[in-house]
Amino acid sequence: MEALWVVFPVLQHVLLYEADHDMPPFDAILESLRSSLAATLGSFAPLAGKLVHLEETGDVGVSCSASDGVRFVVAECDTDIGRLAGDEEHDLRVLEGLVPEVDMSQLPAPVLAVQATRFQGGVAVGVTVHHGVADGRALWTFVEAWAAVCRGETPATTPCFDRSLVKLPGGEELARSVLRKVAPNLPSRNRYSYAQVAPPSSLVEERKRFTRRTFTLDAGDIQRLKQRIVHLAESHGAPLPRPPSTFTAVVALAWTCFARCKPFSSEDDAQLFFFADTRDRLDPPVDAGYIGACLTGSLSKLPVPELRGDHALAAAASEVQDKINKVKEDPVAGWNFFTLIPDACLDRIMNISGSSGFRAYEVADFGWGKPRRTEPITMNHDGQVALMRSRDGQGVQVSVSLLQPAHMDAFKSSFLELLK
Repeated sequence: MEALWVVFPVLQHVLLYEADHDMPPFDAILESLRSSLAATLGSFAPLAGKLVHLEETGDVGVSCSASDGVRFVVAECDTDIGRLAGDEEHDLRVLEGLVPEVDMSQLPAPVLAVQATRFQGGVAVGVTVHHGVADGRALWTFVEAWAAVCRGETPATTPCFDRSLVKLPGGEELARSVLRKVAPNLPSRNRYSYAQVAPPSSLVEERKRFTRRTFTLDAGDIQRLKQRIVHLAESHGAPLPRPPSTFTAVVALAWTCFARCKPFSSEDDAQLFFFADTRDRLDPPVDAGYIGACLTGSLSKLPVPELRGDHALAAAASEVQDKINKVKEDPVAGWNFFTLIPDACLDRIMNISGSSGFRAYEVADFGWGKPRRTEPITMNHDGQVALMRSRDGQGVQVSVSLLQPAHMDAFKSSFLELLK
């Protein structure tokens, strides 16, 4: 599960905090962030290490030594943080400057780096972590612990790094075979065998041209959306086996908007890819504090006319529910998500990252309040959608990345129309 992420290693988020009367001076913030980070890494030691290639075995592992540490970048920005935090459309150039740059193209590579940026009127905290050592849930577990220590509290979750808890047939040899397949030129990861995957340098250059916007659904929006899906399914004579979850409803909405905003042919299918966290679904389950990448992939397809018809939301929700059921039945069936690539058309696929259950705003209070906004930075795909729980803790934040501004405008129009 983790070896696959040697190819796409960078996971980045930025947290934006607007100043109020409770926010300390920037120098005091730096001191509290640094000291609490050092204390937190006592329990999260692998995050302070380096990812290394072990030539004698072919493994990739985490090496921790007394000389290792976490790069802590201090920066300043003259952008208005209130505007940056409040804009629906992202200023991607500025946001990308708020997370630390880390070269992960060659092993050994650092696992973690952080950045604190001073604004007039606030501060930003950016985190870059190697995806092979932490997925989204693991990242927020770490941020929650760091923030708790910064507030002078004891973290609620004890981290676990025991890889033996996740059992796949073949064990260590399977991991080595995956590495030989996806990254045959280690310690460099720049060339690998899945030709259909764009090289990382191309992704970075294309990402600079993306249009990105964030939409927020409140609790009322979500409730109405779920009711509408149930009604459409029943009126179409195909009732859902159970009411849609928040994840199902929001993904169905985004997938429908994606199919409608792109100039697909009526002969095409629109595709959906999402990751599912398998910690709770493994037998036996893995502890909630497991720090690693514990994800399985799922690929869906529906004819474009179905996602543009009157019952599109219901059709999309039914397909998402079906895929979630299959994950529950076999939590590790999609662990090697690269095997799904031959069946995928990258021009017609919407890729879901994150989760509507991620409590990013709730866990990231370092002692001066929760963030005004948090955003993922590495959204590499034309049609990527990142989810997290909204700032009020009741709704869902939906961040969308599309290459063409006109497609984004059409996505927004469909989004608002379907929420009426």
